[in-house]
Amino acid sequence: SYYTHRIIEDPEWSLATVPHLTELCLQHVVHNFEKNPILDQLLPGHRRKVLDRLSTGLPLAVTANIISDEDYWKRCCTERWQVCDVSNYGDSWKRMFFERHLENILKCFIPNITDPNQVLELIPLCKDYVRKLEVDQFLPPVQKDQKEERDDLSDTGSDFGLSEVATHHYNMGVLITALPHLEELHLTYGVKDCGMNFEWNLFNFTHQDCCNLAAAVKMCHNLKVFKLTRSKVDDDKTKLLVHNLLDHPCLVELNLSHNLIRDKGAQAVSKLINRSRLETLDLCNNQIHHLGAQALARALAENSTLTSLNLRLNCVEDKGGEAIGHAMLTNTTLKSLHLGSNNLSEPTASLFSQVLAQNTTLMSINFSCNHLGLDGGKQLLEGLADNKALTEFDLRLAEVGQETEYFIHQIVWANQEAARLGSLQHHPPKP
Repeated sequence: SYYTHRIIEDPEWSLATVPHLTELCLQHVVHNFEKNPILDQLLPGHRRKVLDRLSTGLPLAVTANIISDEDYWKRCCTERWQVCDVSNYGDSWKRMFFERHLENILKCFIPNITDPNQVLELIPLCKDYVRKLEVDQFLPPVQKDQKEERDDLSDTGSDFGLSEVATHHYNMGVLITALPHLEELHLTYGVKDCGMNFEWNLFNFTHQDCCNLAAAVKMCHNLKVFKLTRSKVDDDKTKLLVHNLLDHPCLVELNLSHNLIRDKGAQAVSKLINRSRLETLDLCNNQIHHLGAQALARALAENSTLTSLNLRLNCVEDKGGEAIGHAMLTNTTLKSLHLGSNNLSEPTASLFSQVLAQNTTLMSINFSCNHLGLDGGKQLLEGLADNKALTEFDLRLAEVGQETEYFIHQIVWANQEAARLGSLQHHPPKP
């Protein structure tokens, strides 16, 4: 027998086409990372290559506690969301991912349909990274058996008689109390973009919702900022929330704007002012009249922590405006006061003329969209004659007269320049 040996060679073949054994091993690590997550055991250079190749779709149960690399979490964020401003998250991409991921789950959570384990299983993975939660919608449970009844009520245009029992939203209690580093909580109980599916009960913050939330924030001892806006919070719900916030150890900002708070609710909030460490209080766009404003004024007269109060778009009128003015004659901490759109007139302006002449703490006052009148404007101008503290004074649509508004603007501008120069002297720019 004759054997012929032939050697066939590829002229384009070279050692460069053969992957190194190290490369094959790294590919294997990446491919099997979900089953066998090896990372810390790798050399720094090899670890970098693995992290750059890992899929952003890996289960969080695998990646959350193993991967701390910011570049990996940056990829997770930018591949999922178009707008990613990491500066809003302490410059941490990992924090951004977990906060926004948790927020998305809460916004889409449908009681009695969504599996609660979606949230519960995420808690041990995200609890070390979540500092702030902003949830601008809560979905109510689907009520198929009551749909026809709700349709009939909607057709008649009635927003009363709807069953509150069946519209409770997701209970934030378990989640909030399990986040030890939570400092900011921004909530809105309603539905965004409901379109033609609009029903009044989609915007129903129930008494049970309020009880659950109040108990949760009371236990959230590190909470510094609490915002509950556009949620139909009335006097009774305000009382309940305030009762659970009294003597809170860390709360410095409370925002209950765009709700249904009237005088009794404002009176409850006034008790909170002196039984907390509040620095910022926003009650904009509620239904507070002079009795509520007077209660807030009494608290202001004794308070030594609040620096900003916003009562825009209420109806405190002159009785309430004058009460707040009297409080400002003795208060030495408030720096910003917003009383725009409160149906104020000359008596309030007259009293605030005294405030401007005596108070050396107020830096910003907003009287826009009121009826202070020409005489009221002149009195404010007289009070400003020797004032060196005020750097913002909004009198747009306050009917004080163009000439008076101009002279007031000149004084305020001079105060701004003096404050700016003083700041430069204390903190000169670095060369």
